[in-house]
Amino acid sequence: MQREINSGAVYVYEAPVRIWHWVNALSITLLAITGYLVASPLPSMSGEASDHFLMGYIRFVHFAAAYIFAVGFLGRIYWALVGNEHARQLFKLPVHRLKFWRELLHEVRWYAFLEKEPKKYVGHNPLAHLFMVVIITVGGFCMLLTGFALYAEQVGQGSWQDTLFGWLIPLVGQSQDVRLWHHWGMWVIVVFVMLHVYVAIREDIVSRQSIISTMVSGWRTFKDDRP
Repeated sequence: MQREINSGAVYVYEAPVRIWHWVNALSITLLAITGYLVASPLPSMSGEASDHFLMGYIRFVHFAAAYIFAVGFLGRIYWALVGNEHARQLFKLPVHRLKFWRELLHEVRWYAFLEKEPKKYVGHNPLAHLFMVVIITVGGFCMLLTGFALYAEQVGQGSWQDTLFGWLIPLVGQSQDVRLWHHWGMWVIVVFVMLHVYVAIREDIVSRQSIISTMVSGWRTFKDDRP
């Protein structure tokens, strides 16, 4: 939750945050597409099996995108420590503040077309803030845990992947259980991404501040001088 402002432009998202956002968007897109194909493979191709390596390429793209996502996640944690206050929103949720919950309810009513006037925020509004923390931070971390746990099965015991993530499979039960959670997590993120794109376009049109251009330039501009 951010303080309301009256007018002017505010520099909100620093370059590392903006770069992470767009690289993260690309990696999530690749992970979702290739992950779906890994779970539901294409029909067998005709011809000699040795002439085709389609599934191998799909898996390679999935693993490469996963490493990009993981490195980006670690980099995002670092920038939350050294960046501005807006860079920390992804990891900090002011649930102890009554104002946060009041404004969260207002945003729910606004998105449900029950409020006539939106509020102005410098950073994320409370509802967006909540979803970003739950889906991107917590959800992304869970996807990394489950994904690398499954990957550890392939690279084998003694690998760093198995050392760091292999414990998850016996904790959950078996690899198929981990695979199921990983698959469900993908669909949760896919639904969130669709809602995120819709809301970003909607708010860019009907809200009182810039949305999409802010994640390109870093600057938040406002459409009126009212508080």
